[in-house]
Amino acid sequence: MLLLGIDVGTSSIKVAIVDAQTQQCITTVQYPDSETGITSLQKGWAEQSPEMWWENVQQAILKAHAGKKYDPKDIIAIGIAYQMHGLVCVDKDQQSLRDSIIWCDSRAVEIGNKAFDAIGHEKSLQHLLNSPGNFTAAKLAWVKENEPERYALIDKVMLPGDFIAMKLTGQVTTSISALSEGIFWDFKEQQLSQDVFDYFAFDTSLIPEVKDVFTSHGTITAAIAKHLSLRTGIPVSYKAGDQPNNALSLNVLEPGEVAATAGTSGVIYGVSDQLVYDQRSRINSFAHVNFLEAQKRIGVLLCINGTGILNSWIKNITGNKYSYRQMDEAAAAIEPGSNGLQMLPFGNGAERMLENKLVQSHIHNIDFNVHGPAHLFRAAQEGIAFAFRYGLDIMRENGMRPSVIRAGKANMFLSEVFTQSFVNATNVPVELHDCDGSVGAAKGAGIGAGYYKTAKEAFVNTTPLALVEPTQNVLYDQLYGEWKALLAPGS
Repeated sequence: MLLLGIDVGTSSIKVAIVDAQTQQCITTVQYPDSETGITSLQKGWAEQSPEMWWENVQQAILKAHAGKKYDPKDIIAIGIAYQMHGLVCVDKDQQSLRDSIIWCDSRAVEIGNKAFDAIGHEKSLQHLLNSPGNFTAAKLAWVKENEPERYALIDKVMLPGDFIAMKLTGQVTTSISALSEGIFWDFKEQQLSQDVFDYFAFDTSLIPEVKDVFTSHGTITAAIAKHLSLRTGIPVSYKAGDQPNNALSLNVLEPGEVAATAGTSGVIYGVSDQLVYDQRSRINSFAHVNFLEAQKRIGVLLCINGTGILNSWIKNITGNKYSYRQMDEAAAAIEPGSNGLQMLPFGNGAERMLENKLVQSHIHNIDFNVHGPAHLFRAAQEGIAFAFRYGLDIMRENGMRPSVIRAGKANMFLSEVFTQSFVNATNVPVELHDCDGSVGAAKGAGIGAGYYKTAKEAFVNTTPLALVEPTQNVLYDQLYGEWKALLAPGS
């Protein structure tokens, strides 16, 4: 029996096929091969087409089938992971009404700030665990205010993964985890937030049926099953945002366990059994995949928008003549500190950990007679690592003190330079695993379909690839201090 996992990322769609019994990945593919673009009609805006996601999901599944490594008819369940906080609006015919306003879009910052003030800071934090900030609810309010005719046509609002599940099954559902990441959920009252819906004058009928993360969110339609060479009646039995799903992928489910990822954006994600929140909403708290009213599991999330996107940008502006491996090899030949070259990676929208400020990216201390491409490569990776340190210090202020951080050996963690810089800057060992979001989504499908009796059972065959420990943390403390001074003198 096989499990199909779909990861709806910003840059591509990833699909994995996992053998349910052995828990081994049979194949994994991505589509398209080149990175998907982001539409930015104005400064600070970021949109993608939901229909494009759906087309790419279908192509990715068919691409996985084309490898002929398995029989598609053996697939028993589907799981979906997705880029968080995106707003998808559909009409009564389940047609998308506009491009999705995605996670790194900054247009709703002030709308969220006004809601924070109106509801009250302490009440928002105690009940929502966050400021409404720049999350899905505030983005919906932007549509209501600026596109009233389109808003009037909305039948349901949803997150990106809800949309893909709808296209597969024809059914529209969501979960407490998804609602919490959109800032629609009141943790104290255990219901949709009356404060948010009253302030924005939203009708609660816009919210789909609420189901558990691990359950059937509908079965694929006959037409879709035929098109994708799948059996009819297969359930979509798991849906989760990419960061809760990444934590699941790394078996990070219990209080004190911590995961990290460094793709287009970067995240440290820890689990708590308390309704924790940051007084300045620099880090965010959401219902984890295994959250229950009787057993609270809160995912405490640090997000850095400008992470791998900086590495990609450096690759492009240096003529795109270096592969990422060549960039890493060149960076490894440069001493830590890159001969004084420093970078701030914050060029991908407002940064939550910087209180939703648009800091933008900066390159400091370039010497035309000293610095070459290799210095840029190393400075970019170290700058990203220092941003993680800055965010982890905020998490430490809020009681999250990891002794080890688990990460998939993927994206930026493929780079030895970045991984060692991350470990040295944070002074926390990193345990690397062979996993990605699509594999985690597949295992989530197995949990939701009841193949695995518990979430832990889905990871009994999981062993780490390596443990990377700090080696130059004193030097990196000094380099980090210099970097932090460039970000905010005196901070």
